[in-house]
Amino acid sequence: MDTNELLFKENVGGFDLFIRALLGTLAIIALAMDLVAPGIWQWILALIALIGLFSSITRHCLPYSLMGFSTARK
Repeated sequence: MDTNELLFKENVGGFDLFIRALLGTLAIIALAMDLVAPGIWQWILALIALIGLFSSITRHCLPYSLMGFSTARK
């Protein structure tokens, strides 16, 4: 498998893209409104927000690439 394809090919689309963006946005809202007690849960929500928004903006998910899975239209 080509490294360029593994790291940059779009493989997220449709409903999956919407869910990633929604979860990332909700996690940021929960952190901004201080709805989560300080501790490990804040870090977990921050990771969910970062990964969800980054993968929805770039339309790429590395685990999908490694498994050969794609929800993007051809």
